[in-house]
Amino acid sequence: MQGKVWKFGDNIDTDLIIAARYLNTSEASELAKHVMEDADPSFVNNMSEGDIIVAGENFGCGSSREHAPIALKAAGVAAVVAPTFARIFYRNAFNMGLPIFELPEAEEINEGDTIRIDMDAGEIINVTQAKTYKFTPIPEFMQELVDAGGLINYAKQEIAKQQV
Repeated sequence: MQGKVWKFGDNIDTDLIIAARYLNTSEASELAKHVMEDADPSFVNNMSEGDIIVAGENFGCGSSREHAPIALKAAGVAAVVAPTFARIFYRNAFNMGLPIFELPEAEEINEGDTIRIDMDAGEIINVTQAKTYKFTPIPEFMQELVDAGGLINYAKQEIAKQQV
């Protein structure tokens, strides 16, 4: 995957990803209209599908709600890169099919840079800066969740295989 970088700081909590005032629905397309609104009101209107969020430490802290990765994915965010993620957000992201990558050097990537992520090789290439970073590759099972579009789709595929 390759996309333009949107940069956010440390401790972006789930209320900044999708504010609680919008949680009266779990409709992904409605949540997508308000993703990151309180962190950057222009984000949704200016981002393009396939763009990538690069953030600071502890991305996704706060509530354990699944709405946060659902909103990001529905808005067209291809991936999130950060030095660390809140553990519940980390698992929720994969369960929803949103790829996220832990990269200690995330602060070196600038807003507006173009980066390419090779999940299999465990590399993030900053195309703009001509710099390559290594990250611990995502376990195969987690990659399968992302490829399937999330845990529910993965389970449906597995059930279908058993019925053949």
